[in-house]
Amino acid sequence: MTTVIENFGALGVFLLMVPESACIPIPSELTLIFSGVAVHQGWMSFPLVLLAATAGNLVGSLLAYGLGASGLLAGVPLVGSVIERWGELIDRHGTRVALSARLMPLARTFVSLPAGARGVPLWPFTLYTTIGCALWAAAFIFVGLFAGAAWGELSSLLGRVLLVLGLLVLAYSVLHRRRDGDAPDS
Repeated sequence: MTTVIENFGALGVFLLMVPESACIPIPSELTLIFSGVAVHQGWMSFPLVLLAATAGNLVGSLLAYGLGASGLLAGVPLVGSVIERWGELIDRHGTRVALSARLMPLARTFVSLPAGARGVPLWPFTLYTTIGCALWAAAFIFVGLFAGAAWGELSSLLGRVLLVLGLLVLAYSVLHRRRDGDAPDS
């Protein structure tokens, strides 16, 4: 993810945010936090990152909305039940569900399918989605901005932790094989 943003800048942010809102759960939190770090370091601007993230989420959401409206996924058991449950929330609370869902992890990724399936009017859906996506993106970009100074330390610490975990898994694997190799054959 970071490589995409480093190589493509705001376009990379846009490209990573589209699938996140099109029901492919790519963690937008990581994309946005790293983008905030880039803003802190001065090689991207806050308004541009916010615009790219919001636009990417909106495009992905409209794709998922269209897929939900097409009815193609209604017969898929798990997806159909998710669409039905969210559809009941939409029936009860109206189009503002699109806004509140955009502020919740995971729900934000899938709310567009039932909105399309339930025929939520496109204009309010687009408005609420844009507002919710902009708020979500701004919050995580700010987290990245504040974490920017600590990024070098964090990445170094994370690298050490992953190295230790890798060595533990390797040691366990070697010991497990050795123990299995010593066991008598039946």
